[in-house]
Amino acid sequence: MNFFRGVMGGQAAGPQPSGAETIHKLCDRVASSTLLEDRRDAVRALKSLSKKYRMEVGTQAMDHLINILQTDRSDSEILGYALDTLYNILCNDEEEEQDETAQKQSDDLGAQFTEQFVQDAEHVTLLLSLLEEFDFHVRWPGVKLLTVLLKNQGVQVQGIILVSPMGVSRLMDLLADSREVIRNDGLLLLQQLTKSNAAIQKIVAFENAFERLLDIITEEGSSDGGIVVEDCLLLLLNLLKNNSSNQNFFKEGSYIQRMKPWFEIGDDNSGWSAQKVTNLHLMLQLVRVMVSPVNSPGATASCQKSMYQCGLLQQLCTILMATGVPADILTETINTVSEVIRGSQVNQDYFASVNAPSNPPRPAIVVLLMSMVNERQPFVLRCAVLYCFQCFLYKNQKGQGEIVATLLPSTIDANSISAGQLLCGGLFSVDSLSNWCAAVALAHSLQDNLTQKEQLLRVQLATSLGKPPVSLLQQCTNILSQGDKIVRRGSKVQTRVGLLMLLCTWINNCPIAVTHFLHNQENVPFLTAQISENLGEDERLVQGLCALLLGICIYYNDNSLENYTKEKLKQLIEKRIGKENFVEKLGFITKHELYSRAAQKPQPVFPSPEQMLFDHEFTKLVKELEGVITKAVHKSNEEEKKEEEVKKTLEQHDNIVTQYKDLIREQDSQIQELKEQVASMSSQSEQMQTTVTQQLSQIQQHKDQYNILKLKIGKESQPNSQEDSSQVNGLQTEELTQLREEVEELRKQHALLQTQLGDKDTLLDTLKSETAESSAGGSDNTELLKELEALRSQVQSQSAEINHMKTERQELLTRAEAGSQDTVSSSDGSLDAAKMAELESRLAAQSSETQRVKEEAKSLSESRAELEQQLASATSTVAILQTEKAKLQTEVQESKKEQDDLLMLLADQDQKINALKQKLKGLGETVDDEDDLDGRDQTDDDYEDEDED
Repeated sequence: MNFFRGVMGGQAAGPQPSGAETIHKLCDRVASSTLLEDRRDAVRALKSLSKKYRMEVGTQAMDHLINILQTDRSDSEILGYALDTLYNILCNDEEEEQDETAQKQSDDLGAQFTEQFVQDAEHVTLLLSLLEEFDFHVRWPGVKLLTVLLKNQGVQVQGIILVSPMGVSRLMDLLADSREVIRNDGLLLLQQLTKSNAAIQKIVAFENAFERLLDIITEEGSSDGGIVVEDCLLLLLNLLKNNSSNQNFFKEGSYIQRMKPWFEIGDDNSGWSAQKVTNLHLMLQLVRVMVSPVNSPGATASCQKSMYQCGLLQQLCTILMATGVPADILTETINTVSEVIRGSQVNQDYFASVNAPSNPPRPAIVVLLMSMVNERQPFVLRCAVLYCFQCFLYKNQKGQGEIVATLLPSTIDANSISAGQLLCGGLFSVDSLSNWCAAVALAHSLQDNLTQKEQLLRVQLATSLGKPPVSLLQQCTNILSQGDKIVRRGSKVQTRVGLLMLLCTWINNCPIAVTHFLHNQENVPFLTAQISENLGEDERLVQGLCALLLGICIYYNDNSLENYTKEKLKQLIEKRIGKENFVEKLGFITKHELYSRAAQKPQPVFPSPEQMLFDHEFTKLVKELEGVITKAVHKSNEEEKKEEEVKKTLEQHDNIVTQYKDLIREQDSQIQELKEQVASMSSQSEQMQTTVTQQLSQIQQHKDQYNILKLKIGKESQPNSQEDSSQVNGLQTEELTQLREEVEELRKQHALLQTQLGDKDTLLDTLKSETAESSAGGSDNTELLKELEALRSQVQSQSAEINHMKTERQELLTRAEAGSQDTVSSSDGSLDAAKMAELESRLAAQSSETQRVKEEAKSLSESRAELEQQLASATSTVAILQTEKAKLQTEVQESKKEQDDLLMLLADQDQKINALKQKLKGLGETVDDEDDLDGRDQTDDDYEDEDED
């Protein structure tokens, strides 16, 4: 306190003593009164005196007022008076008009009181807690006081709020207040809070600020709204500018789509209010923030894509082509469209398709270029059109080709105005700014595009009647050499700088263009004369650009012109200019004061037309070429030869690397295909494995069911046999006679089949012996014997399997017939039939397997026959053996078929015999063929023993 009295007390215009005494008494009253009413009246009086006696109230009453905020929380009226008094002490905005010195002292006073207030962080925390009070007389003054604190000591107060629990959240609640005064002042508070503090900006954004602000803008009428819309837009700019996290959050939240309705303008665009112009200007700036060239390329491309997809770009182009739009809005719209299409091929293609609503319709690019080369248009508008054209051609080789094509003889349309014609007209007009803009625009049509540089060499211009046409390159050099002879409006240096930038961009990295430029005998002498002269300060930049142009002619020279090879040009520089002098003149470019300004950002922003000298992309080119040209000028022939050899080696290496890259790409594609095949086969395998598992489970279920049914048959055998006997007794005598005859006939057939089977076995033994004898005819038949032996073993294994199955069938039949009856239930009959079908299927499978083995043996014999024919030592004996072998195989096959048939017949006979036997026993007839049956069983056993042998 004493400090402020000492500083301010010596001023001539000091406060009246009566006022100071009054304030002192009021402060004592606030500090000592026990009644709330007395303290309230004293604070009210201090509030009324705080504007007039600001210093006295601040020095004496600040501590008492803070104490009131801490102790009298229950009374909203005294809190409101205290907050208003502190606001009057700290605020500098409401001072009456006064001279500059007094205003400066007032500002210093507010800053000093603010610093005193925020020295204790608890004061700011106390103020944040008061904002939770819903009472209007407390909340509104608290919002205003905190806003003043942020204005005067922003960084310090931001730090306190950032570390305060729920500090930012309490302030965000102000936007939801139903009282517009508090909500609007809350917007101003958040503007001050979010200035230059990325951490607070992120917190505010994640507190759903975007949703709330966009809702307020919509409620207030968007671009037609008032000052509240402006405040919301300013706050959005604070949150998004240079904050990639918030920009990504804004895009991912689909808030870009909500910006489209802002730019829907009606047909009647007359009478725009100043507030609408301000709002729309801020809205356009908000779009530009999202697609600014200083953002990361990925984020910018994503936002550009969203703006095209939601129709925002189309809406901006509608404003661009509309009539009655104010000039500053039109200029900002052109700049906005420029950055929305910059580097985005889809957006650039769409912009190329936009037509102006004229008769006949003209492309929007042509209409904009007409404004750029028209010297009556505002300077800022012409700069905006140039920026739009540059952004349209940025990384857009298709667009570059379309612009250059309008200059070629085969595509010129005499009935319409093209972009190329407008650029040539501006390049050769008497307005220096049009010359510069057209030159820079043409340079961007050639940027990093070797094809278009070569195409532009074909352009021919008709200078006057009766004279032959000259190339565009030659016309540019002619105008450059004439210099001051042509009367121009504006800066003459500007025209020459523009042409030199165009020529440098054109011949850079294009040996053919360098050759065309050097082919004109006047060009090199003109450049050397310009560089060697001692010109004024304004001409130094021209000298530097001439040095750059000559250096490019050296660096990209393919030595196709004998008079202007690299070596001769360097000798010319050394004799007429001097290498050191040349390098010094080359350095004039980067040392120019406007060079660094143009290098900062792509948009051409200049305070006046005279300062419009450098293009952003050209500054990149200068930075790239300055060093290599300096080295090229100082290099000797031997060093250049070595460099050329190194370049050739590097080119070869690059070619090899390219080949390997192509091979790797091809292999990668093959690997990818194989991976896809493996994945497909894996999925198929998994499906098959699943199917197999399911089938196995089903088989197991069937097995379990089969075992259960066998147990049921065993349990039901006794009752079924009784029923069988009771029904068999009902048979008639005729039926018994018929059954005996059938049994006798089946026995005869069985005996016959047994005899035939024995004959076949004898035949097989005979064939085997013959085969053994024929094996002595030569050692080459060993393999045939082995094959026959393998066949025999397979036949024996098949026979054993058949016998095994027959035995199993016999056992099952015996068990089934012992407990079954003719009138057994349909379920038991179906089970026996299923079992028989299963046995028959297994027999069929074994037969097919035998057939397959025989076919394999046949194929082996045929291959063996082919090998025997190739042998020079083949004899007739071998041929005979092969024939006999084929016959044997045929006979074996026939015998096996007959065996199979016999076995099937035997099986049927056995079944019928057993059935008839049971019926005869049931009828009480004596069955006296047990010996025959035993003999048959003995015969079967003997047959099995022979097969085993």
